[in-house]
Amino acid sequence: MEAPRFGLWYDFRNPAQWRQPFPNLYHEILEQIEWAETIGFDSVWLTEHHFCDDGYTPSPLVLAGAIAERTKSMFIGTNLMLLPLHDPIRLAEDSATLSILSGGRFALGVGLGYRDLEYKAFHRSLKNRPSLMEEGVEIIRRAWRGEPVNFQGKRFNVPDVRITPDVSDNPPLLLVGGMAEAAIARAARIGDGFLSTQNAHHDMYIDALKQEGRDPSSGRIFAGQWIIVAKDPQATWSRIGQHAVYQLNEYISWGAFGPPDQVPQFESAEQIAEAGAYQLINADQAVDQLVDLIRGRPEIKDIHIWAQLPGEPVSSGSERIEYFATNVIPKVVQQLNS
Repeated sequence: MEAPRFGLWYDFRNPAQWRQPFPNLYHEILEQIEWAETIGFDSVWLTEHHFCDDGYTPSPLVLAGAIAERTKSMFIGTNLMLLPLHDPIRLAEDSATLSILSGGRFALGVGLGYRDLEYKAFHRSLKNRPSLMEEGVEIIRRAWRGEPVNFQGKRFNVPDVRITPDVSDNPPLLLVGGMAEAAIARAARIGDGFLSTQNAHHDMYIDALKQEGRDPSSGRIFAGQWIIVAKDPQATWSRIGQHAVYQLNEYISWGAFGPPDQVPQFESAEQIAEAGAYQLINADQAVDQLVDLIRGRPEIKDIHIWAQLPGEPVSSGSERIEYFATNVIPKVVQQLNS
């Protein structure tokens, strides 16, 4: 059985209580990514938000270009970009350029988003998210096919223009993420693959493929994992758990998991671990868990983990990256090939 790619997930957040100069942070992370490729990681994933005090990545495609120039074979994707906030023509152009620059190593992953602040600032309405997504994907696909776009819809009107550079011979994958049932059904219907957060929605995606009349074996799952893998997970958690409290509570305050006034925030790192929002495991446990996951869902094409938590020193994240590359990836590959 072929093993999936193993990758790293980045948000480039730099919270005030642990802040370092942004040029230093960006330089250290780019160095880390370049090094990670040499020790066994073969994908990197970037995400997007705007107007965050901690600098959460607002420009993932710019970073993707820098990564493409510093790496040789590493697959580069977005998990995810907020398509309804973007002009789909511009996004199609930038993605085509990135695909060529990287030698076909780029995939555009998109989702709806949920923050009213972002939608208002980009002159969009949250209630129009589904149609913005549907029309945006259709426009991008027409652009990448090298044909005149000529689109008239509810949200966008694009004249009879042809987008260059031409990537019609090898267009990027267009992946769709989400956690709600409607979003997952949309991923099955219009996406080249599904961006998952944790692993709870894989069956729903496969069922949605069947409902669309598509062969489930044609499905592609790109699985983001919320795990901390370390030799002594509890000791590591006692050192970095405060960063996870910050990360998850920020998402909760934005409404990522439901109305902020209805979803309680975490009071401690211990509470996060008890709730299973992060799993704390060692290498042997990670190998067993990932092998079972991949064998049970052969549609998984990529598994990626957070490189480091917001505000955690890059050097601290690198310790876990090296531990994972040395003690997890080769053993998972060996077991899948046996």
